[in-house]
Amino acid sequence: MAKKYTRRQFIKRAFATAATAAIASSFGYWYARYFEPKQLDITSHKIVHPTIPKDFDNLRIVQFSDTHVGHYYTLEQLTHLVDQINSYKPDLLFFTGDLMDEPNKYAAANHLIPILKRLEAPLGKFAIYGNHDHGGYGSEIYKQLMEQTDFTLLMNSSKEIYLRDSKITIVGLDDVMLGRPSFEQAFQNVDSSSYTILLAHEPDIADRAAEVGAHLQLSGHSHGGQIQLPFVGPLITPPLGSIYYEGAHEIGATKMFLYVNRGLGTTRLPLRFLAKPEISIFTLQSK
Repeated sequence: MAKKYTRRQFIKRAFATAATAAIASSFGYWYARYFEPKQLDITSHKIVHPTIPKDFDNLRIVQFSDTHVGHYYTLEQLTHLVDQINSYKPDLLFFTGDLMDEPNKYAAANHLIPILKRLEAPLGKFAIYGNHDHGGYGSEIYKQLMEQTDFTLLMNSSKEIYLRDSKITIVGLDDVMLGRPSFEQAFQNVDSSSYTILLAHEPDIADRAAEVGAHLQLSGHSHGGQIQLPFVGPLITPPLGSIYYEGAHEIGATKMFLYVNRGLGTTRLPLRFLAKPEISIFTLQSK
């Protein structure tokens, strides 16, 4: 038999339920606003491929992305991030776009220079444009910052990295949303026998990247959706970051390895829920 409630008990039960929901909602907001955005996730991946030369065995790559420095990601956080990245002693360092949230409105852009300049990687520091780096007339601001901090900015271009007589190739694609991307230009000087890493801000171009010969694609852009729900996934994903919004994927007949970094900052809403900020570490291994 169903339990019967008096009017007083019903009101009390309804009030308790509403109060519990309010508390849960408040806690959820506090967690998403103040706790998870500062919970850095370090992910490690071994990349094995027959075209990786033995000279590059155990070479360490660190990828970071989407800092969105501005209102919600501070210079202090960036300074701490630089210290953490340097502690992993990367051989190669990749930044996959969206340095400042609004580059033309960020008054402290020059303060980024001494911080980013401290990043160390003996085989090179490489960067590409994200949509926020181009947006708001920020293209030239970002370009100058990268050059002043010893990053090589790849825009539809490539760079060969040598160790003794062996090489791998790094390719950078201009931002697909707001730039002028060209796979043909980016890959025109690439030796097809060389292990090739593509840096592309938006992950959903991965099928095309596999077709043109990339072996590894590193992307950001989607922030893992920023807000995910259990059994549902991300509530909102950006254009060109909806198919592959986080993590590792094998793409196409060539099984190109795609990794989508969740980034470090936030945009639009200063919230993260089940989408922790991330630094990715990759170790190359010949097969």
